[in-house]
Amino acid sequence: MSHETWQEQLRRGILDLAILLTVSEGPRYGLAIIQHLEAFTDLVVTEGTIYPILGRLAREGLLQAEWVEGEASHPRKYYRLTRLGVKRLADMKGAWRAFAEKIDRLVDAADRARPAREREARDTH
Repeated sequence: MSHETWQEQLRRGILDLAILLTVSEGPRYGLAIIQHLEAFTDLVVTEGTIYPILGRLAREGLLQAEWVEGEASHPRKYYRLTRLGVKRLADMKGAWRAFAEKIDRLVDAADRARPAREREARDTH
């Protein structure tokens, strides 16, 4: 697997969490969600990616969608967390923190082992 493919899989795997975190700050419409993700995470998400995810999260009962008129030249669909969404987000944050902690321990162990491996490689030559 190429590095780019790995990064893309990682990005796709975390989008649900990133979107729920973005909406947890208050109701947002699709383009505002995209802009927030780009500004805070450098996650570049297109409309073709975000709207199907927003629709799925709404069908799963995690988001509530509401059309708002009068704010712009056309109605905007705002998304907000439901009670179920708040609970799922809390579960996801806990799972993310636990997962990231495990990966950090692996990275730290590998970094500590590297000098020993480098010394061994020098000693054998």
